[in-house]
Amino acid sequence: MRPSIFVVVIGTTDVSLIPGISVAGASPELTHLTPALDVEYLIAGRPLTLDVIPVTPQGIPTPALVTRAVAYDVPKLVVNAGSRWAPKVPYVELGGEPGRDIRFFSAISRDAAGNIVKRGQILGRELGRLGVVYIGESIPGGTTTAMAILVALGYDAWGRTSSASPNNPKELKAAVVKKALERAGRPLDPLEAARQVGDPVHLALAAVALGVAEGGGAPVLAGGTQMAAAAALYKALGGEMSKLHVVTTRWIAEDKNADFWGLMEEVGVRNVHVANVSFAASKHPGLRAYEEGYVKEGVGMGGALFYAQLVGRDVLPLVEAEYERVTATR
Repeated sequence: MRPSIFVVVIGTTDVSLIPGISVAGASPELTHLTPALDVEYLIAGRPLTLDVIPVTPQGIPTPALVTRAVAYDVPKLVVNAGSRWAPKVPYVELGGEPGRDIRFFSAISRDAAGNIVKRGQILGRELGRLGVVYIGESIPGGTTTAMAILVALGYDAWGRTSSASPNNPKELKAAVVKKALERAGRPLDPLEAARQVGDPVHLALAAVALGVAEGGGAPVLAGGTQMAAAAALYKALGGEMSKLHVVTTRWIAEDKNADFWGLMEEVGVRNVHVANVSFAASKHPGLRAYEEGYVKEGVGMGGALFYAQLVGRDVLPLVEAEYERVTATR
């Protein structure tokens, strides 16, 4: 389970512009910059598009800080599935497009969906030759589109996906999903479900994971309840569930306002791993806030923490040192 490479798939959805639905940015408008800033910081050590580290409205730092701090020796690859802003670091382009507001429009076009699946699989097959491939994501608003994808595929996901906030806006998310499904109609085949009510990232996660498995590697989805949607699409596209792994944080696994374990069981994910890390002893309030239900996952943080545990790293000093480096330059 030690990764040969760490992939981060980025994209945006206009769902994140709905007030109150996402805290993965200092404001709804800035959520469209978050994926680019996340991976710029992850790769280059600082954001390049804007000179600001992505934070929640409460000032709590991006999970990319944790991933960078503890998985510093793992090669990383950025994959753009459809981000409103392209990052100013090298990346693989899948030919997708930013997701639209699923209440009123199909999420992405047929051409974009086709590109994401075909090119994602091709990329995954090549990466699969390396062995174990961790696949993370950055897409604000993604827990809402994940719920929509799961429900469209026939799973009971109402109110069961998580949030980067301790106050999970379940009713708002459910209202968005309900309106999206009424617009799209049902039943929907898997690709059409993702195209109509999803976003570019979940489809890309599934396609890359499928390719990794086909290439002889071990695909590891590194994320929270969103990975239930990615796993469901992987399964629907013909992926073997015995080959798929999901790794997440303790904060997701213990989240009482979501149902990570129930979703994994319902989708049929057999190989689930949890990074048992705490920031409760941190001297920094921004990091202790993770223990209060903020952030929880993203940018492959669960995978990075799990890897760090596997190799015996003392996580908290590494994360605090990176936090201090970042805040000293602000």
